[in-house]
Amino acid sequence: MSQSKVLVLGGTGPAGLCVLRELLYRHHSIVAYARSPSKIPTDLSSNPRLAIVRGEMNDYETFSSALKGCSAIISHLGGDINNPHSNPTLYTDMYRNTIIPAMREHGIKKILLMGTIAISQPEDSYILVRPMIMAYLRLKANAMYRDLISNTNMFETEVGDLDWTIFRIAAIPGEPDEESWRKGREEGKLYVGPMGAKGWTMNTNRSLLARWLVDAVEGRAGDWARKMPAVTRLAGS
Repeated sequence: MSQSKVLVLGGTGPAGLCVLRELLYRHHSIVAYARSPSKIPTDLSSNPRLAIVRGEMNDYETFSSALKGCSAIISHLGGDINNPHSNPTLYTDMYRNTIIPAMREHGIKKILLMGTIAISQPEDSYILVRPMIMAYLRLKANAMYRDLISNTNMFETEVGDLDWTIFRIAAIPGEPDEESWRKGREEGKLYVGPMGAKGWTMNTNRSLLARWLVDAVEGRAGDWARKMPAVTRLAGS
């Protein structure tokens, strides 16, 4: 059965490649919008249901053209913790000036974008290691941290018309090759909800995360519109 077309951002990294594999496995058509398409392995790039578009995130016309005909976006875009001198509004500007306007232009409502445990929510429980993580980010990756918080605030205050979900992750182990992805997507169960609650852990297998993201695109992961769930491996699974 024909499935919807999904645009993937950050699809050349390990987590993004797992998303591409999961989408193809479920017979979706995909547009991978990327600066460096050569990073996508040939076993994926040769699939006729995967269209690869080379482009920059400040190129509105190219991005808008790539987005036409899609029903949702999955984004693994995120800052580089090893680059302390990055632009503190880099990703906020990408979303505000390119991604969100293009979604509105084409009437696309659903976007799932990556966040981290640096983002707090009122329903979260206290986590012992979080203050240390926050101190490290502010000291070593302050620009990335400021960009993350700025982008989160922007979605909360300016994007009430779209069905966005910021999925918050911590460590995401797992390899993106086909064998590892197939094995990983069947290992364990996921916790989705407030950070620090019963069942929450500090890591998420990339393949299981990809499985949940595609479930969410298909409307089979619950209603997380305009929410920021933590997505982790379920404790004990």
